[in-house]
Amino acid sequence: MKHGKKYRTAAAKYDLTKKYSVAAACSMVKDMKIANFDETVEAHLSLKMDKSASVRDTLVFPNQFRGEKKVLVFCREDRVKEALDAGATYAGDEYVEKVKGGWLDFDIAVATPDMMKDVGRLGMVLGRKGLMPNPKTGTVTTDIVTAINELKKGRTEYRADKGGAIHIAVGKCSMDAEKIVENVNALVKEISRKAPAGMVGFIRSVSLSSTMGPGVWVDIMKEGE
Repeated sequence: MKHGKKYRTAAAKYDLTKKYSVAAACSMVKDMKIANFDETVEAHLSLKMDKSASVRDTLVFPNQFRGEKKVLVFCREDRVKEALDAGATYAGDEYVEKVKGGWLDFDIAVATPDMMKDVGRLGMVLGRKGLMPNPKTGTVTTDIVTAINELKKGRTEYRADKGGAIHIAVGKCSMDAEKIVENVNALVKEISRKAPAGMVGFIRSVSLSSTMGPGVWVDIMKEGE
């Protein structure tokens, strides 16, 4: 792949064949930012996992960087006030028909279990957009208050693809490097917990990059700068 002059100039600042500590990598990614907008800092992890295995869950980063999310709660009438008081943007069972009609003015969907029979029929619409509520990600729950609170704080879903790779945003280039470091460390700790019992080297590799900038290899065992 041919890269532009700005990219090549940024990449020439460091030896990108080496692995760096999380702290050093985060500083480098910020320094190699090349776009005029506030680029997202992305983490890319490769896992040692069986093709039949699944790694999927959510986490709340210690330092948030996303804007306010519109949360839709599919629930019965008796829980609408509870959902709205907890911070949901929309709540009710009438939204099933609205979504079926093409309305998608929300960022995250939550559903109570008794609504899933109806919500499940929206699979072609919500599934394609990655908005289908799922018990594995805590978006199908009876505890809608906790779910909404965590989503408002920035609870983020992660998932390994068939090749065992996870790609996830961990910050913005405008953030202090220390805050990005904390988010990366929280992610690594979370993914490490998913390792099968007795497995060594579950996380094969980690790299960081900004949206438009070069990637930096990370040694997650290396400390300091």
